[in-house]
Amino acid sequence: MAAYLQWRRFVFFDRETVKEPSGLDGTGGKPFALPPGIAVCDSGRGSLVFGDMEGQIWFLPRSLQLSSFQAYKLRVTHLYQLKQHSILVSVGEDEEGINPLVKVWNLEKRDGGNPLCTRIFPAIPGNKPTVVSCLTVHENLNFMAIGFADGSVVLTKGDITRDRHSKTQILHEGNYPVTGLAFRQSGKTTHLFVVTTENIQSYMLSVKDYPHLELDTHGCGLRCSSLSDPSQDLQFIVAGNECVYLYQPDERGPCFAFEGQKLIVHWYRGYLIIVSKDRKTSPKSEFAGNEAQNSDKQVLNIYDLCNKFIAYSSIFDDIVDVLAEWGSLYVLTRDGKIHVLQEKDTQTKLEMLFRKNLFEMAINLAKSHHLDSDGLSEIFRQYGDHLYNKGNHDGAIQQYIRTIGKLEPSYVIRKFLDAQRIHNLTAYLQTLHLQSLANADHTTLLLNCYTKLKDSSKLEEFIKTSEGEVRFDVETAIKVLRQAGYYSHAVYLAEKHVHHEWYLKIQLEDIKNYQEALRYIGKLPFDQAESNMKRYGKILMHHVPKETTELLKILCTDYQPSGDSEGMLERKKANSEEFIPVFANNSRELKAFLEHMTEVQADSPQGVYDTLLELRLQNWAHEQDEQIKEKLHNEALTLLKSGRFKTVFDKALVLCQMHNFKDGVLYLYEQGKLFQQIMHYHMQNEQYKKVIEVCELYGDQEACLWEQALGYFARKEEDCKEYIAAVLKHIENKNLMPPLLVVQTLAHNSTATLSVIKDYLVNKLQKQSRQIEQDEQRIQKYREETTRIRKEIEELKASPKIFQKTKCSICTSALELPSVHFLCGHSFHQHCFESYSESDSECPTCMPENRKVMDMIRAQEQKRDLHDQFQHQLKCSNDGFSVVADYFGRGVFNKLTLITDLPVGKAAATIEAGLQRELLTHTKRST
Repeated sequence: MAAYLQWRRFVFFDRETVKEPSGLDGTGGKPFALPPGIAVCDSGRGSLVFGDMEGQIWFLPRSLQLSSFQAYKLRVTHLYQLKQHSILVSVGEDEEGINPLVKVWNLEKRDGGNPLCTRIFPAIPGNKPTVVSCLTVHENLNFMAIGFADGSVVLTKGDITRDRHSKTQILHEGNYPVTGLAFRQSGKTTHLFVVTTENIQSYMLSVKDYPHLELDTHGCGLRCSSLSDPSQDLQFIVAGNECVYLYQPDERGPCFAFEGQKLIVHWYRGYLIIVSKDRKTSPKSEFAGNEAQNSDKQVLNIYDLCNKFIAYSSIFDDIVDVLAEWGSLYVLTRDGKIHVLQEKDTQTKLEMLFRKNLFEMAINLAKSHHLDSDGLSEIFRQYGDHLYNKGNHDGAIQQYIRTIGKLEPSYVIRKFLDAQRIHNLTAYLQTLHLQSLANADHTTLLLNCYTKLKDSSKLEEFIKTSEGEVRFDVETAIKVLRQAGYYSHAVYLAEKHVHHEWYLKIQLEDIKNYQEALRYIGKLPFDQAESNMKRYGKILMHHVPKETTELLKILCTDYQPSGDSEGMLERKKANSEEFIPVFANNSRELKAFLEHMTEVQADSPQGVYDTLLELRLQNWAHEQDEQIKEKLHNEALTLLKSGRFKTVFDKALVLCQMHNFKDGVLYLYEQGKLFQQIMHYHMQNEQYKKVIEVCELYGDQEACLWEQALGYFARKEEDCKEYIAAVLKHIENKNLMPPLLVVQTLAHNSTATLSVIKDYLVNKLQKQSRQIEQDEQRIQKYREETTRIRKEIEELKASPKIFQKTKCSICTSALELPSVHFLCGHSFHQHCFESYSESDSECPTCMPENRKVMDMIRAQEQKRDLHDQFQHQLKCSNDGFSVVADYFGRGVFNKLTLITDLPVGKAAATIEAGLQRELLTHTKRST
């Protein structure tokens, strides 16, 4: 039970007296006066409805233009205006005596200017005339209940506007007058509350036989009951002189102790309106006036049952009724005046509460008025500021928490940055994260609060309870936890939220758990495992070299994450060459890794083989044990001979030279056909026999080796006659050098005597003598032939030619006229000549040979200008004289004669060229 004396009083309504509208002459402003004799009132459908003692029903619209019609002959006793239909139900009397009539009016239809009366029936239960005490109608027009003074209740079911579509029956009989009726509709269930002066009952009308339940054993007076709206769950309100009771259809609800004799009870927009007699002194002098304290005044109180306060209280003189229409309350008094109570707007009411620091009440009021979230947030903020200024930081933070999502978090955070208020700040930040409204800075601040408080349990709860949606920035949380030294928590977050880089960085740099880091990398997908091994491989190799090497072997051959037991992921392999830098200062593991790669993966990158060769050469060069050194020597040479260094020949050669690996250098020289380098290598090491062997092996491919060998031995001061003789013998056989050049070369050797080259010179001179004799014989032969040819030419030019051929040179038949004869001595039948010849001026038989000669002459003429080619052949040839003689024969060195310069010599040059051509042609013919 709640005592109303404990409730705060407010003035949430403005009171005014309704005044007449201003006329055209400017008059007006007087209080509006109701017609006299008003007995009953109701409101709805935009009008206030009154019934008077003369049988008239009055309508007062918002324009205050009264209208009326005669509804009964004597008086109107009850009115009920439906809110959702233009239907008015009235009870009145047309004759003296107890004979009330119920009339149903359709206000939208007219009958002679008055509303249409659609139904009239007497309101008598059975055959016992009695007085009607109360009336109610269901909004669906299917139920109407009439209460009587003898305790009876008549229920009309069906269409209440027509006689033939409805059925009337007695629902309730009792010994006490019925003082109140109310229909309650909940879904498809309809209840009827019946209250008498002594009890309260509930009837279920949606079930056959209308079962009922007695709710209480006390009742109330007339007009002291009402039905609340959905904000109070459609409860039936019964006001006694001591208390106000609320009822559900099946039980009694809460009770409020409002003292005083209740006269009128209404429900309006969540407010309970009670008019009661009050003989006590008014709390405000303006209400009491100059009357005595025991004057018969009536107090109108407006209660907010949800928020437990009195929204308005005022004293009136003899209230007729309180009506609700047009969004306001209208209080009708017996003196004919109408007072309007206009509710203040929500913001004004809240400001009034703020001024009194009644924030809790303001919050409740705002919620009951369905204020939006922005408005509520502002109330919470002001309430929080109020508590904060009073020093109640715990209470303030609770209010600030309720502003999350609307109020900028920095507004609150700045207030609680003091170390003594870290608990409050932590609570606020926790809620901020729970609502997923925190940013990275808020996460940082919250985690710092946890670490400052050393509250590991809260910290674990924060990072481990976000199984579904992550309510904080994970990377920021990892950074803060790592900085604060909470490595295990940071590692947990990194692993759970798949931040591989942070997990490995903390494990390797902070916890130093290299084995765990290596295991973790082995579980990652290929791409991430590869990138992390490149990043952290050196650290892991330094601390756990064996395990790291094994993982790299797997990564570069046939990698499969350790968690992928069924091999569902596509297997990949990394480029082994890219991981060579990981093995810095770990040559043993590097060698094992490289050898493994070359064994299992023959197509490994070239860098793998290069590095392995360099590693083997280093080990060979620094090894002291002869047996091991020999083994390493063979391994390096085997690797060189594997054929993997053809594309990087120079690099392999440099490696062998750097480590003085002689066999490797010689092998590479041989593979690269660098025969001169092989010989120079032996020359540098003064291996004379090797020099000769190289010349014998590769001299046919590169003849200059013998010349270089001769020059080499010629420069040696020690006795090298044996080797010089061997070289000279080969030079002589191959005719590689002119004798004079051989003599000049050997002249540099102070120990070499003439006996060394005696045999060479004698043999050379003999050969040259024989060559001279052969050349002279050939010259004599050419001269004789040339003389003969010239003589033949002269004869052809000066003497007549006798043709004595008797047979055709083509068909070998006897010649017959006409015939064709050529100076070469061939004769042809004319028809044979025409059939086989290609030109009228050439002999068909000699033409092929003549063409060859002419082609040779033309080729020589074309090559006359090939100066660069001549110079190149002259430099490269061992016998330059032969080259020069050849080009002399081609006419390269003949003087060019320009026609414009020497016209006189033109004929001579032409004749000379013609003679040469004829000579060559004739020579060919004769052969």
